[in-house]
Amino acid sequence: MSAGAGRRRRPPVGDHGQMPNARSRPPAGGERAALAALLRRKSVQCSALGSPLYAELLQRAAADVAAGGVCLAVLRGHGGDPPGSALALRFMSAVHRAVLDGNAPRLARHYRSAGGTHGPHGAWPAFRELVADQRELLRELVCRPIQTNEAGRCAALLPGWLAIAAETRLPLRLLEVGASAGLILRFDRYRYETQGGCWGPAGSPVRLDGFEGKPGFAPIVVASRRGCDLEPLDPRDEETRIRLRCTVWADQLERLRLLDSALALARGFPVRVDRAPAGGWLQEQLGRRVAGEATVVFHSIVWQYLTDPERERLRSLLTTAASRATPEAPLAWLRMEPAGGVAQVTLTTWPKGRERVLAQAGYHGRPVRLCPTISSGDREG
Repeated sequence: MSAGAGRRRRPPVGDHGQMPNARSRPPAGGERAALAALLRRKSVQCSALGSPLYAELLQRAAADVAAGGVCLAVLRGHGGDPPGSALALRFMSAVHRAVLDGNAPRLARHYRSAGGTHGPHGAWPAFRELVADQRELLRELVCRPIQTNEAGRCAALLPGWLAIAAETRLPLRLLEVGASAGLILRFDRYRYETQGGCWGPAGSPVRLDGFEGKPGFAPIVVASRRGCDLEPLDPRDEETRIRLRCTVWADQLERLRLLDSALALARGFPVRVDRAPAGGWLQEQLGRRVAGEATVVFHSIVWQYLTDPERERLRSLLTTAASRATPEAPLAWLRMEPAGGVAQVTLTTWPKGRERVLAQAGYHGRPVRLCPTISSGDREG
């Protein structure tokens, strides 16, 4: 998702397209240590999130950077990039792109996304060889912001959409900040499977499970769906598929299969994603009060990419729109954002101003642990 104030070096809003504004660069002598530490931290995270290949390669790359090796040649100058810009994942995405483009047959043997079967063991020499041979290409690719569109996050957001529909009994007007290829905007075209039942079209090629608990299933009618992004991606375009695939961790085939299925479905179900910054776009959309529909502003793993002024502007826009909300034209703010080691799904609804935590989930959407009772953060006012 990308939805900030502009493209490339301008301020961002989402994890799908734009890097946050760079901080001041660290002293040259400290950059090597900072980069190595960043790669080590991401290695630990990848291990915890089920990617032994990336955990191994990032750990080796960290040692290479610390020793002044070829990985440092690619990453030099990025030591001051803010944490939210996901430098380690940009690096891995750049290498993954080279593999998917067929430029690294030796490394491809270790990348399940490219049909490889060799696993992490022995992958480092091939990885280092690729970095050494294609460092200039990788230096260019690593400057590109992460562009993802995880359909799996629909599983985490589903309890929010269900709650809004059940409580308002109105069709939903969906407004997504940072929509990328619009895969999440098509959430009602997917099948959700829990131990307590299923929701969504039985014949959908996109099937989501991993629920701990049963969402309160309710009928949902989507009146309209629209998103914004700094660089919208066209699901009909093969370049979109490659670009999104290269940001998925190469040994996580289930995520890749889910992405391919969602893109295939999207090709036959058009959704409008405007090329626009979040603030101006949301101001325009919320400026129109739509009676008989519940307006739902939502985003997932976006907040970390906002500058402080951008966050304040979005809050201000929502506050202004909330003041005009009525039972006939309610407003909801649904978001899935980091909360420590998990993502937290929070819903605020107006006119009552009720806020509650609905679920905790993995950053890629699953597993989803539903919150069975009202949390201490639930409030009305």
